[in-house]
Amino acid sequence: MKVQLASLVLFVATTLAGDPRLDSWLTTNSGKYARIYTTPANQAAGNAVSTWSNGTQTQALPAYAGVQELFSSPLWVYIRTTGLGSHTMGPWANGNFPNLPVNRKALYRLPRVPNVPVTKTLTGLGVIGYLVDGVALYDGRDAFVWNGTSETPNGTGYWNREAYVNEGSTFDPAMAHQEPTGTYHYHASPVALRYLLGDHMTYNSGTKTYKEASTPVERHSPLLGWVRDGFPIYGPYGYSMTNGSGGLSRMLSGYQLRNGQRGSDTLTDRATLPAWAQRLYGVSAGQRGPVVSTAYPLGRYMEDNAFLGDLTNALTGKAYLQGVDFDLDVSNGRWCVTPEYPEGTYAYFVTIATDGTPVFPYNIGRAFHGSPTGTAVTTFSEAVSTNFVGGPTSSLVSSLTPSTGAQVTLRWTAVEGGSYQIESSTNLAVWTTNATAVAVTGSFGSNSVTTMAAPHSFYRIRQTELATYDSAVGTADNGGGGGPGPNGGGGMGPIEQPLASVSPPSAALGTVLTVTFTLGGMVPPPEIIPSSALLGTLTGTSVRRASPTTVTANFSLPANAAAGPVNAAVVFPGPPGMGSVTFSLANGFIFR
Repeated sequence: MKVQLASLVLFVATTLAGDPRLDSWLTTNSGKYARIYTTPANQAAGNAVSTWSNGTQTQALPAYAGVQELFSSPLWVYIRTTGLGSHTMGPWANGNFPNLPVNRKALYRLPRVPNVPVTKTLTGLGVIGYLVDGVALYDGRDAFVWNGTSETPNGTGYWNREAYVNEGSTFDPAMAHQEPTGTYHYHASPVALRYLLGDHMTYNSGTKTYKEASTPVERHSPLLGWVRDGFPIYGPYGYSMTNGSGGLSRMLSGYQLRNGQRGSDTLTDRATLPAWAQRLYGVSAGQRGPVVSTAYPLGRYMEDNAFLGDLTNALTGKAYLQGVDFDLDVSNGRWCVTPEYPEGTYAYFVTIATDGTPVFPYNIGRAFHGSPTGTAVTTFSEAVSTNFVGGPTSSLVSSLTPSTGAQVTLRWTAVEGGSYQIESSTNLAVWTTNATAVAVTGSFGSNSVTTMAAPHSFYRIRQTELATYDSAVGTADNGGGGGPGPNGGGGMGPIEQPLASVSPPSAALGTVLTVTFTLGGMVPPPEIIPSSALLGTLTGTSVRRASPTTVTANFSLPANAAAGPVNAAVVFPGPPGMGSVTFSLANGFIFR
């Protein structure tokens, strides 16, 4: 099924510059289908697919990659994401992993003003933040805990299994995997994202794998994402000194395996918790775990690691010091200058060994540094600004480049699955079709057309069709339907926007009048025609777009209607994959 589109551009998003929480998101691939390699053989052959199923997780329609929309208020940033990577995901465990990723249709909010409490909150299972490509970030656990006699999944306890140590074999080349609901996520260094952002990574196009670069580090690691307490997480390389001086260095974890080195105890019977766990869990040292053995080797649990700040340096006779002996605190972060924060911020850092091997605690420690107020939401409970609309509803941007002879080359941002039409004009009044059904893949399309005889020619590109897709809006159901239009099996419900004013604001019953509605919020482009205008249940006639921000309609107020205030509204057709867009003002008009 294909959906006809009526317009070149549907909405133009506003941008609030200057806040990395708004500016750091990787949105360049939002119009690209997410893809996976299902097996190593398909990976070797480069055979990636945009739909898949294993009988449990099903992606029946293509879904676009990563962040699709970005909104903000003074206190919050909201991202809407499919949760699927911009890079090709998979394969997992030689194609034998029981789970596949699916579009999670996530709407998540992050605080713009972090708060740092005295009492820290433990990280929970599931999403603890989002990376800038819209992929979920998890903590370092794999959800199994020691219950006193065995390991229990999804439980609570004092000995928590590490994900990288116990599940690393199920990670794909990007160092990510998914749980049974299909949420693709990272527990450790997100190597594919780091490569896309230009961090110290290399990519082997033959094996389709990532590796830490062997050359000297030349730049501060990029901002990789945001933890739910509102603080950023960076790659492994930062300024040597917290004030931004001293060159660049790999950030050193503050943890030490409890193997007798650097003042740690030699853990054998797991009779005691490390000091950091005692503080965070509020328990004594005597919480026993399984004896260290082949079945339960040292390093299996988070609590098999001690924090250096609690240990004594035998050379100095004093405790190891952050900033001298190691870089990162118990939460795996520090207060420091970064490129995005020249005045300083608290920031988490991914921790790795020299060769790129993930090092405990990988991305964040067992507790948040700030208050973890970020959370998944189902709708907006406040007025928000729209900062980015991408993927299938993104604005089309084009450019023209002169070519040889009487040729010009048109380039435009394209959405995968879209089909385009090229038109030209000499006077902006009469348009001639030059090419139809121009199909493109990737994020750009191009086509060469012949210039016209007139001294000045004008060109425009229209998206005429868009293949059915799995929308980022709605309720996640392990894949399945979605996509645009009433027959798309899902999509977004009605979108609410404000009316700024109604003029006149009142009229006597029995009056025939023309009402002017002034639009607020995200105003549609002038060529979008409203479908209706309403005063309460009364529908206007001769509804038209009087200006880019105003709509007029004629109303005949019944003489026998009830006097009093009524709601005012103007309804527009929505972008593909979304419902109608209603601009409304509660009690915006009064029947007198």
